[in-house]
Amino acid sequence: MLAVVRASNHALRMSSALPELKRCEALARHASALGVRHQTLAHVTMDSGERMPLHSFTVGPAAGRAPTLVLVGGVHGLERVGTHVVLTYLENLFTRLGWERSLDGIFEHVRLVAVPLVNPGGMHLTQRSNPNGVDLMRNSPAEGDPGTPWLLGGHRISSALPWYRGRTDQPMELESRTLVDLVQSEARSASFLLSLDCHSGFGLQDRLWFPYARTSSRFKSHPQMMALKALLDRSAPQHVYRVEQQSYRTHGDLWDHLYDEHQRLHGDGAVFLPLTLEMGSWNWVRKNPLQLFSRLGPFNPVKPHRYNRAMRRHLPLIDFLLRAALHHSEWLDALKCGPEETQ
Repeated sequence: MLAVVRASNHALRMSSALPELKRCEALARHASALGVRHQTLAHVTMDSGERMPLHSFTVGPAAGRAPTLVLVGGVHGLERVGTHVVLTYLENLFTRLGWERSLDGIFEHVRLVAVPLVNPGGMHLTQRSNPNGVDLMRNSPAEGDPGTPWLLGGHRISSALPWYRGRTDQPMELESRTLVDLVQSEARSASFLLSLDCHSGFGLQDRLWFPYARTSSRFKSHPQMMALKALLDRSAPQHVYRVEQQSYRTHGDLWDHLYDEHQRLHGDGAVFLPLTLEMGSWNWVRKNPLQLFSRLGPFNPVKPHRYNRAMRRHLPLIDFLLRAALHHSEWLDALKCGPEETQ
């Protein structure tokens, strides 16, 4: 049985030895024995000189046209619960890989790529942005439509203000560029690409957002996304998610940029469906208003039973998306069944 380091139920405090990185390191130690490929994609160098790694884990075919699910967490350093969801799923999967032989057959035909913590420096510093003060989800070249909210939608005024995009004369931040490069590398070989980026900090309900964030216009893969939504509704009619286009407009969204680049490079024939899981953290605050007085409270479940519920709640979604990627050709046939599937 795989022994992994598990954080305490509500390990959401800053630590000089970041507990999330300790969990990544524990997974890395066991990866090879389970046929999982571990990579250190890059290192973020802090002002102190400490170098913080960006880990990735890949399960499934190393090459070939396998459909692929990319699982991401920790783009915003305050949203630790997103990283914890990804880590909990990986820990669960690693344990099952040690005894559940049927998984070997599944992962002969589908690939899972996970980056649990994109912004380790920001998480270490207990801030939303990376150590340079840049909001990584406002850091791509994608420009929002006129009317994109001032400040909230991204700006280039100063890193002292939240939602700072970075300077126009500088390239994307290391963390953003590393994630973009990884997803684009997967897109070159995958027959079908699906991604889930785990966030928190908005609304009372868990949402699954899809592009665009920069405009209210529909993205080209809207029919395919609606077919995926219909599959989720049929397969899990009691699910808790509101599946919709992002609720507010922003500049610089990484997934808008990645989708548009995918369309430019691969055209309509190759399907890429990016999803953002936006956990409804206002519900945690509503039930425990004292959370508002801590830096992490507005974004994370503080009470142990709510934290445990969040960890349980989203694992079936990730399993569903993995199988949806594996069997994408079957459910995409729903597009041929009539307009009701793509409304």
